[in-house]
Amino acid sequence: MSDPSNEPGERSGRRRNQGLRGVIWVCGAALAIHVIPLFLPRDMPEQELAIARATENVEGRLRFLVPLKHNDKATAADLREAAELLREAPAEAHGLALEAERRDPNALETQLLLARICDRERMSRCVDQSLEKARKLAPADPRADLLRADLSEEKGDVEGATEALSRAYNRAPGDPLIGVRYGRLLSRVGRPEDALKVFTSLEGKVPAARLLVEQGLVLTKEGRSREAVGLLQQAVQQDPKLAEGHFQLGIVWFQLGNQTAAEAALRQADRLDVSDTRALATLCTLQVKAGKLEGARQTRTDLERRFPQRMDAIREQCRLP
Repeated sequence: MSDPSNEPGERSGRRRNQGLRGVIWVCGAALAIHVIPLFLPRDMPEQELAIARATENVEGRLRFLVPLKHNDKATAADLREAAELLREAPAEAHGLALEAERRDPNALETQLLLARICDRERMSRCVDQSLEKARKLAPADPRADLLRADLSEEKGDVEGATEALSRAYNRAPGDPLIGVRYGRLLSRVGRPEDALKVFTSLEGKVPAARLLVEQGLVLTKEGRSREAVGLLQQAVQQDPKLAEGHFQLGIVWFQLGNQTAAEAALRQADRLDVSDTRALATLCTLQVKAGKLEGARQTRTDLERRFPQRMDAIREQCRLP
């Protein structure tokens, strides 16, 4: 006859063993899902791509992706994805992209990919040729010019980027993202009136408050701060929750010497977007410039407390004497 006092302990032990076996089964199943594909015969590009996506280092991806050049089942899209996964190995990526071009010569995406790869390889002539092919394949598509603008801007060629964006804007005049970017670059290169015309053309396509902020930024850059304040005040009246509007208004108020209004606007921007350090970091800098060192210390302390992982950047943004 069994001892009743042992039954609860036995049941508890059985439950632990069952739970342990369940965990082992789950871990084993997960391991099988990841390992079994490595031992199956593979002639489908999807399998190679799936394994490559799960491989973190480019050296590991090479042995799965480079052979796709000789796999008749690989589509141009498969080869482009393989090239993207090997962007840190541009020579191999280039070979895959060329094979994608051979299999589908009319794909605009392949030419854009080739241009990016050639840029990594510092092959400017190849970049030019790829972008020219892209334009011929899709004359109304702005993406080739947008990529040219990206590459030019990365190199500090703002004039070249502006010219490329001009072409993109003419191809897609109704695109608000292209229009806003083009207007900003026009202002940056000292063409404020052209920038304002572009922003005016976007009325009805971009929220009115957002456009007022963009126009205010153009005027601010030109030293027309009083006009800019008027536009920025209109922006935050139309959209009181527009953090960027309050942020820019704070900066312009400080330029005009109204420190109280500047601080109020920057603190409101911070309340509306607590994930952005710019408002308080700017306030800290302005407080230092105004000689309000105690206030600057408190502002920086608040930032450091809220963003401990960005402490070095915050101290760089707001240097205390």
